[in-house]
Amino acid sequence: MKTNYIFLLSFMLIFLVGMALPVDSTYPILPTTPFDYSTLNLPAHFTTDVPASPLPTSINGIDNTPVDNSVTDDGATLGRVLFYDKKLSANGTISCASCHQAENGFSDSAPLSIGFDGGTTGRHSMTLINARWYQRGRFFWDERALTLEEQVLMPFQDPVEMGLTLTELENIVSQQSYYPDLFLNAFGDTNVTTDRISKALAQFVRSIVSYSSKYDVGRAQVSGIGANFPNFTSEENLGKQLFMQTIPNGGGACFGCHTTEAFVSANPGPQNNGLDLTTTDQGAGTTFPNNPIFESRFKTSTLRNIELTAPYMHDGRFATLEEVVEHYNSGIQAHPTLSPALTDANGDPVQLNFTATEKAALVAFLKTLTDSTLVDNPKYSDPFISTFTFQGTIDDDYHTDDNWDRGFTPPTGFEGSIFIDSDCISEGNLPFDIGLGTELTTKDGVTFEIK
Repeated sequence: MKTNYIFLLSFMLIFLVGMALPVDSTYPILPTTPFDYSTLNLPAHFTTDVPASPLPTSINGIDNTPVDNSVTDDGATLGRVLFYDKKLSANGTISCASCHQAENGFSDSAPLSIGFDGGTTGRHSMTLINARWYQRGRFFWDERALTLEEQVLMPFQDPVEMGLTLTELENIVSQQSYYPDLFLNAFGDTNVTTDRISKALAQFVRSIVSYSSKYDVGRAQVSGIGANFPNFTSEENLGKQLFMQTIPNGGGACFGCHTTEAFVSANPGPQNNGLDLTTTDQGAGTTFPNNPIFESRFKTSTLRNIELTAPYMHDGRFATLEEVVEHYNSGIQAHPTLSPALTDANGDPVQLNFTATEKAALVAFLKTLTDSTLVDNPKYSDPFISTFTFQGTIDDDYHTDDNWDRGFTPPTGFEGSIFIDSDCISEGNLPFDIGLGTELTTKDGVTFEIK
């Protein structure tokens, strides 16, 4: 059967392909049914330790999700909107996503991020990927935040980053017309509190997990990490071998600090990886001032999507993975708090002495950890879109490729009416959740008639 779409506009729109229309970017475009944030379809290797491994390979026991803030679909949906909402800064120009960009592995391509008034942050933006898997549960490079729920509120209050007080944050959120329903869905009523803002943001961040890379495809085909992966090139398998093996056995012992299938730290606390001979940044020393071992030590970040998160280290000093590998190969400095794993039998910084071929192989392996699903997945994308793109060809006949972006409501700001004439189409055929014979009015008052 045939359904006619007639677009009554100031000019005729026929046979449009991939057409982008302006929309009201101040209002979030969300799916009628929330995305699934709560289900983790982790591959078996994530939850199963390799027998006799000296280091943990599974993520069992390192999830920092508190019992009172499990990830829910509605909670993370609210968190996603809060995460991308630029209104939640002193001058309405900066959001959490300004410094944690999905296309850059939820990090920033600049060494230091730009705040609401043009100032720069003190350190490089740390990736948010796999934030839920860290047994200490602390956040920031210097681990000053005890929990993720505490961490997500700090940038709002930072005088450089977003420049608000928590009271101002609550007031701004309360003034937006789109938040009451989101808070109602997430928490059962429309009351706006910083505790709820914190919990929703933490839920969204904890939902950002990586387990769909080339590495994972290969890992699922073998019984242990040490075996050659069938889908890897010989170079990538060599790089994996160097990553996993201990230094006395000719490897780099990288897995000692970037442990488990999540490639996060399972070690007790921040480490000093020998960037400087003397202290240039106190790091965790400011968080734990009574213990000198923490001076110039920093939290170990996940290596998942490391290809996308350049530049590297807490200050963004290395522009490429090649520079990072060369640091560990020949550039480790003998700082007084240098991590013991990076010293030789005499207490001096290790020298790996990798060949050019080995260094290239290690970089090639690191790139197998790239998970493009986090970049492309709409549930992690900006809901405050500035354009809305038709999928496929739009003409006067209904076809399966004629729709709005799947699962989304029609865009705000679209000036015109859509008439759908049919005696056979069912509600389930429409990409937006409305019944026939009804009239849909978008939030900005633009009317879409359904006949």
